[in-house]
Amino acid sequence: MLAVQQLEAGYGESVILRDVSLQVRPGQIVCLLGRNGVGKTTLMKGVMGLLKARKGAVSYNGADLTKTAPGGRAKSGIGYVPQGREIFPQLTVFENVLLGLEAAKVKTRTIPDEALEKFPVIREMYGRRGGDLSGGQQQQLAFARALASKPELLLLDEPCEGIQPSIVDDIRDVIRSIKADGKTAILLVEQSLEFVKSVGDYFYILEKGSIAWEGGLESLSDDVIRKYLTV
Repeated sequence: MLAVQQLEAGYGESVILRDVSLQVRPGQIVCLLGRNGVGKTTLMKGVMGLLKARKGAVSYNGADLTKTAPGGRAKSGIGYVPQGREIFPQLTVFENVLLGLEAAKVKTRTIPDEALEKFPVIREMYGRRGGDLSGGQQQQLAFARALASKPELLLLDEPCEGIQPSIVDDIRDVIRSIKADGKTAILLVEQSLEFVKSVGDYFYILEKGSIAWEGGLESLSDDVIRKYLTV
């Protein structure tokens, strides 16, 4: 499904990612771990096309997307919930979700039920402005907006950052339900080790902009955690 091959990317003169390769297979939840500042968000932006690849390649379902703009990547079936949510504060909740339809493969103005059934509270808040919502509600809105296009691959960058535990539990349940449906793969960046271990199938650890370790849950030992993740 998704294949990142020897990707190099950065900002200005700074190179953040070096020779990064990873894969996400259909229906799989792949978790990207690492200490702060190692390049996790940079990699997500590189996959989404928000940062141009200096070297390497990004392919999706066999198609080379390395030079494809973010809009084209979204329309190919990739949804994105960025760190910080990036909802539109002056638009209503309904209008924010509608924007997610811009990436749908089939043009429609009808929000699919599956985008809302995961977070029923979104429909109840349709008339409120996005900027008036709590952080947790904005995260649910960003999630629903991404699901509106029925993506086959969902990029989640720190979905639990700065939100209350009850909504963290809701997001965990949503990720598990997506996994159970088997229709959408997920590439997840998250700091909470407990959270990713409860949902993930395969794990990559970034260190200094490169993949330092990869493996399944059974291989994510205390020694690996101490070496690459403990602050």
